[in-house]
Amino acid sequence: MAVSTEYKAFVSDVLEPLGTVRIRAMFGGAGVYYHDMMFGLIANEVLHFKADDINRPAFEDEGMGPFVYEPPSGKTIAMSYWELPERLYDEPEEFLDWAKAAIEAASRAKKSKSKSKPKPKPKKKAARKKTVAKKKGR
Repeated sequence: MAVSTEYKAFVSDVLEPLGTVRIRAMFGGAGVYYHDMMFGLIANEVLHFKADDINRPAFEDEGMGPFVYEPPSGKTIAMSYWELPERLYDEPEEFLDWAKAAIEAASRAKKSKSKSKPKPKPKKKAARKKTVAKKKGR
């Protein structure tokens, strides 16, 4: 599942018009980040973009599917990163539109995670027992 330096450079070049895009190694593949938000996944020299209910239909219309992996438990897991149609590599403007839609999907996912996390309750300070010094009688 390793990603070659050449493929990472290719993806960086294609995404350069977006601005700050970084590719970081992870679990034998690589994550594609825009301003520290992961919106893409590279596995086996294949680029996948983040998808949700809003942009997933575009992937489905192209006959694409999600990135699927099988951890040691043996249970197959489909992730929310979908393979890009090959034709997009010949359509740079449309490619960038799909990248922007993936960034928006990642942003929506990040916002929904922060909304669903319960706010931590403030810790109560343990009540201290007051010790009163007893005066010795005369």
